[in-house]
Amino acid sequence: ESKIGDTGFYDPESESLIHYKRDRYFLINTEPHFDEFATGRKAFRDQEGTWRDAEDGTLHGGAITEGSVDSTICVKFTLAPQGSTEFFYWICAGKSYDEVVALNNQVKTETPVEFLRYTENYWRVWVNKNETDFDGLSPEIIDLFKRSLLIIRTQLDNDGAILAANDSDVTARATDHYSYLWTRDGALVANALDLAGYSHLTRKFFKFCGEIVHPEGYFLQKYNPDGTPASGWHASWDKWAKRKLTPIQEDETALVIWALWEHYNLYRDIEFIRRLYRPLILRCADFMLHFRDERGLPKASWNLWEDRRGIHSFTCGTLVGGLRAAAKFAYLFGERMRGATYEKAANEVVEGIREHLYSQELGRFLRALESNDDVNFQADTAVGASTFALFYFGAFSADDELIKKTMKAVEQKLWIPNEIGGVARFEDDSYMRVSHEITGNPWFICTLWLADYRIAVAKKKEDLKGALEILEWTCKRALASGVLAEQVNPLTGEGVSVAPLTWSHSTFVATVMNYLKRLRELE
Repeated sequence: ESKIGDTGFYDPESESLIHYKRDRYFLINTEPHFDEFATGRKAFRDQEGTWRDAEDGTLHGGAITEGSVDSTICVKFTLAPQGSTEFFYWICAGKSYDEVVALNNQVKTETPVEFLRYTENYWRVWVNKNETDFDGLSPEIIDLFKRSLLIIRTQLDNDGAILAANDSDVTARATDHYSYLWTRDGALVANALDLAGYSHLTRKFFKFCGEIVHPEGYFLQKYNPDGTPASGWHASWDKWAKRKLTPIQEDETALVIWALWEHYNLYRDIEFIRRLYRPLILRCADFMLHFRDERGLPKASWNLWEDRRGIHSFTCGTLVGGLRAAAKFAYLFGERMRGATYEKAANEVVEGIREHLYSQELGRFLRALESNDDVNFQADTAVGASTFALFYFGAFSADDELIKKTMKAVEQKLWIPNEIGGVARFEDDSYMRVSHEITGNPWFICTLWLADYRIAVAKKKEDLKGALEILEWTCKRALASGVLAEQVNPLTGEGVSVAPLTWSHSTFVATVMNYLKRLRELE
């Protein structure tokens, strides 16, 4: 919480160092047991911390310190040239002295080696529980698929929140972080987990959404893991027009309902869905139904990249998916009139997209109709990878000529034309841009969206080669650990921005599952 009023001390009963404040305790220990220790003041007057005490190889600090405290331990050993040694270090966290001491005794009794063996075995069983038939995919793709599932699991709060990322580097440039739930990211991650067979995790997410949904039937920009509203920059008030704004990205609402239907369609757990039908599904469906203009299109909201207001192709595509999912739920529960109403609205959105978001002049779909006042709109003619949503969520067939022309433009304009490759978000993307000679940094999710399109239009097994190449590209651009960043440096191939990005890993998982499904259909 703060550096005021902490205490650090050596505890002879447990033979460990303990730091505490009120009901927060941290116990530090090693095996073999550490030889020396020091506690002392840190960042106070001329005292930098006990790490300074460690520089001469001998610790002189005290047995207890209060205030702004840190500690250092010393484990002594002799290391031959080119040699190695091993010791174990652990921290026990708890709410009382007795709790952390009990945990420390457990580690010492069961031994760190056994803890590590148990953990390794547990997660090996977890990631292989479904015995997926990878049907000839390379070892590199299979390895990244499994690593992605494990990495995604580290980003899931046990009460249901799915966090975008837990990389703290971003705080230095943005004074904020990614450790929040965006329900758009969460819904797409949940869908990937459902496709991979981890429905017990996604049920927690959907239940969580039912608890945090706004009474008016939408989701805010983002949430803390405990469900409270997180920091944000979507205004609720237009200070120039002096009118109320709905501070949302509407795709975040639509995708939760779309992903929930996909979940039900796979697992058919009607009792689980029944508990969410009225508090979540109908509430969001009615909001989506009414939050539309006279053209049938959604009213203006923020886009998925959170940098523009308007009527976006991505939002429209997800809205069709969300309304059609709501219609299917209504039919499922015998409410045919309600289902017909949602279905009719979805079809109206499709016609609105066709009439107002397709440019005959450009021969492709627009990225958006942009607006500063939510009244006057102008065409956003930049090519955007996010237009893939118009086929992915079912508004149009992937074989529709309008989609073919749009995705051709995506590949021509946004594929990075050098040895690095990959697909940028949109033309002249300035966010963390590395080179002004290149239209933008490639993103893993955008590149994998192109693979999903190639999968969707494949008519024979040979047509899947282009999708397979993108899966292999993803493996090549991962860090050595298997971690996928948000973006890729188009000059060096290195990761850019937060790593891992949960969405990057979930999109890889979903694309692999989509590839395998299509491959079996074609066989």
